[in-house]
Amino acid sequence: MSSLLQVARPPERALLIFDGDCAFCRRWVARWQRVVGDRVEPVPSQRDDLAVRFPELTRAQLDSAVHFIEPDGRVTRGAEAVFRSLAGVWRWPLWLYEHLPGCAAFSEFTYRFVARHRACLSQGLPP
Repeated sequence: MSSLLQVARPPERALLIFDGDCAFCRRWVARWQRVVGDRVEPVPSQRDDLAVRFPELTRAQLDSAVHFIEPDGRVTRGAEAVFRSLAGVWRWPLWLYEHLPGCAAFSEFTYRFVARHRACLSQGLPP
């Protein structure tokens, strides 16, 4: 399910672009960052410089899912982006995603379900 999307000007350090207006997203990115440390930079999709820095990514794309941009310019989104962002610490989720039949489809289905219901899932979470 890997994307063929590449950015012309890749970052020096991997980026995880997420919805910074979403309490659910902010909470999970904070947890995720405790695992990956400074290997990956979390960037809210609302940052003004993203459109200039990565013109290959549209606002609609960034609004629809988390995106992971690697230093080689490769861009992935959704569940694959999450697994790739964690691969420097936990390799097994990405391995399962890539090798276990049905895992990628199930992971992406689950990601889309959570993404569509994140407003409901973030009820009661601190801002």
